[in-house]
Amino acid sequence: MGASDSKLVFKKGIFRLSEERHIPADDPYWTSFWELPESSEDIFSLFAAADVRRTRDNAIENLETLILAVTSRLFILRHHPSFPDPEIAPERDALNCIRVLNRILPFLYEADHLQSWEEKFFWGARRKRTRRSAIANEVLFDEAQPEEVEAKAPLDEFEETKPLAEELIDTLIDLLFFSDLTVPRQPHGSPKVTYAIWQSGTLKYNPASWRVPYNTLVFKDPKEILVTYTLQFLLVVLLYPIPEQIAGSTPKNYYRHFLGRLHRPQDFQFIVDGMTRILNQPFQTNTSYIPGTQATTKFSPEIIMLFWETTQCNKRFRAYMIDTERAHDFVILILFYATEYKADASKQGVVRMCAFLLQTLSVEQKFGINLNKAFDGQDLLPAVIKIPGFRGSYADFLIQSIYNLITTSQGKLSAIYPALLAVINNIAASLQGINTITCTKLMQLFSSMSSPSFLLANDSNHDLLRSLLESMNAIIEHQYKANPYFVYSVLKNKKRFEALRSFTLESGQEEIERRNRRRKEDGQSTDPFDMSRTSVDSVRSPTTAQPRTATLSNVPEEDSTFAIGDDEDDSDDEERPTPAQSSPSENPSRASSVVDVDDAVPTQLRGMSEKARGKMPAGIPSFSRQNSTTSLGSYSVAGQSTSGGFEPSAHWIESWLPELPLHTALTVIQQLTALITRQGLSAESPSNATLKAIRDADLVGIEASPVRVHSFEWSPLALGWYESLVWSFVFASEMQLVKGTVGIWNGTAIKLFRVQETAPEGPTLTSPRGAVDAVGSNIVSRIGSINLRGAPGALGGASNPQPAQTGQSNA
Repeated sequence: MGASDSKLVFKKGIFRLSEERHIPADDPYWTSFWELPESSEDIFSLFAAADVRRTRDNAIENLETLILAVTSRLFILRHHPSFPDPEIAPERDALNCIRVLNRILPFLYEADHLQSWEEKFFWGARRKRTRRSAIANEVLFDEAQPEEVEAKAPLDEFEETKPLAEELIDTLIDLLFFSDLTVPRQPHGSPKVTYAIWQSGTLKYNPASWRVPYNTLVFKDPKEILVTYTLQFLLVVLLYPIPEQIAGSTPKNYYRHFLGRLHRPQDFQFIVDGMTRILNQPFQTNTSYIPGTQATTKFSPEIIMLFWETTQCNKRFRAYMIDTERAHDFVILILFYATEYKADASKQGVVRMCAFLLQTLSVEQKFGINLNKAFDGQDLLPAVIKIPGFRGSYADFLIQSIYNLITTSQGKLSAIYPALLAVINNIAASLQGINTITCTKLMQLFSSMSSPSFLLANDSNHDLLRSLLESMNAIIEHQYKANPYFVYSVLKNKKRFEALRSFTLESGQEEIERRNRRRKEDGQSTDPFDMSRTSVDSVRSPTTAQPRTATLSNVPEEDSTFAIGDDEDDSDDEERPTPAQSSPSENPSRASSVVDVDDAVPTQLRGMSEKARGKMPAGIPSFSRQNSTTSLGSYSVAGQSTSGGFEPSAHWIESWLPELPLHTALTVIQQLTALITRQGLSAESPSNATLKAIRDADLVGIEASPVRVHSFEWSPLALGWYESLVWSFVFASEMQLVKGTVGIWNGTAIKLFRVQETAPEGPTLTSPRGAVDAVGSNIVSRIGSINLRGAPGALGGASNPQPAQTGQSNA
């Protein structure tokens, strides 16, 4: 459809769709939707969002007929013996049918009142002509009005068939692997559909393989688009909430199930190598002679999510990551992306995901032990994550980076403070020889979190303090001799510990007033470590915590690619419930779309000892996704803690203050103070003699408490946040038209997450506006503005630049 006349014909046909009611199903008009367009741009530029909505709201019967027409044409082509012959059964027709469906469907799902219509139209029972009868009678399509044609044809020419949506999905999957269409031509006599790998996918992609500098600024990379789509599709099916069966049987997402059954080390190495190659792109910039030749891969957040999904689904993969110490690389990578994105409002969901990914790894005991290895790669890091003058272990780097995330995020990351502190808590009992800066950072966190302004800010901040104190206790009780400087740091802050023991509402309020007066007198701004304005989710539900490690021992070796364990081998499989379960009466996607999930992150579980875990019912997994069958739409954020309207009281303080685990620190302070005084040493400076005395001290009354694992559990609301996150990835990447996409969701009413409009941008290096661009835009805008219906401004504003939209993933 290169000529303007053809475009006008197609545009006029689109107007007819909404203005003429009940267009007959056998009207040749319907063939124009797959015969006239020559590209996806033709359909998406001329079939405007307003056209789709107008037809949907004013002539839904025509939209039904259009969907039936293009799907029937697609089904016929798939089964045509000559497809994809360019003359008899052209692939152009199939592609145009798919493009039309892509244009229409998003606007159907934005209309809540069409839910019952959608369920009946796409998922209801159908009867249609047999394929032999349809071809013999040369009907336009074979299922639009069966009640009308039954009088003309015998009943035996009709058959019961799959719901429309099911047949469409099956057909699209077949076309992904169709001979001479999406895979090479197969030998004569071979099946048309061959389920083979048609292109190296989500994990063999190498953005650094280009030889032309600045390729990310000049070229549209079709391989990157392909990888992005396949990766997003994989994530969508992995997270898909299987509706509960009517019979009441537990639904299972088999994509997650089989991902959890991968077990060969070579498969794990392939997965890890591919993920590392993609996530490592920003690090390559430092080693390039041409600055900026390696940009951050656009689908890095999706790779991070796939990594998190794999660590949650597959205990063997977690064990592989930790046993081979590849987890070290990912700790640095995840910290980089969390730090890089912390100030980006549209990337807050990615930062939260990074925190929970670190927590997922940290529950494994060997992970904490391996972090004591020296980290020598500081000089190769991007500037955003470098720690000036750093010398220490991976554990030092992790703790200092967590400190930086908490104290420099201005409260934006308050929802994940519990998860970040849980990471420290989980590795604390394994830490050895943490350096002086790490000890100082931990004490600065303690000073901030034990301040009256922080504790009295809301009803849950004391839970953060408790978590930090448990970390300190674990270091002292399990690694006392390996961390003399940390013990010295506790001793040096004895006044803060002692003040906390005698904390009251009155003393806290007096301290706040005293600090405010001092700042006012000194002309100081707010304390950079004062997190009194912070409101974080409560660390509730002291329920389950989980077994620690798994190994790769006794794993069979197989020759097939990505071997999966036998279905009967359930003893080695980490069964995970599906991401969400919904009431059979509600559509999960619609239910989740009406919930505000801004701070809906997984709920923290208070750590439990091995002994306590042994008393829990068998079969409760880590990071459980076991939920009730109540739909997500019935949940709200009302139960989450906020600072608004909170008034601290003496009774409230008494409910948690006696439970703070202060015994270990106070005992250490009491005994070491007496010891250092007897030996004539100074506690004001960490001399070698003082540190030796601390290391050699034989303390009384301090016993190593059981190691506690702090995990989290999925709530229906948190799963809504997670689903909104992956769909925001899909939405945001599709908006990048300069990269070769068509903008399927442009202009649609997104409800699952917030869409923030930004000012339109002018010409840039990544989006040049040269003469060719100007001519093309001018033609499209003039055609789009032509008044074919006689009303002024029918497509008013078509040539005006529209505000850009970004998918807010900070849900």
